[in-house]
Amino acid sequence: ISVALPQVKAGKLRGLGVTSKKRAIALPELPAIAEAGLPNFEATAWVGVVAPAGVPSALIQRINRDLRSVIATPEMQKSILARGFEPLGTTPEEFGRHIRAEIQRWKKVIAEAGIQKR
Repeated sequence: ISVALPQVKAGKLRGLGVTSKKRAIALPELPAIAEAGLPNFEATAWVGVVAPAGVPSALIQRINRDLRSVIATPEMQKSILARGFEPLGTTPEEFGRHIRAEIQRWKKVIAEAGIQKR
């Protein structure tokens, strides 16, 4: 959405829907694809911060706390939303579960589509 958002807002593109589970904050007038007739459809991009294995838990928790604090500021919220993203600060454990779920979901899509590595 971040790439298309300026074009849709300028009237140069006509948005048909968003690929998130629910309507996007940046384009609330556009239905989610799932809402428009393809139930359970979801294909989203996300951004996160990861660290190498072995980083002490206390450091991971500190980095997470600091990042969540920055994300929560009004200035950062405004900046993130203006780009079509929706800010979400999670715990390292929640983010780990999200990554594992995404891997499983896309493995299934790849297998069902018969996609193979060259």
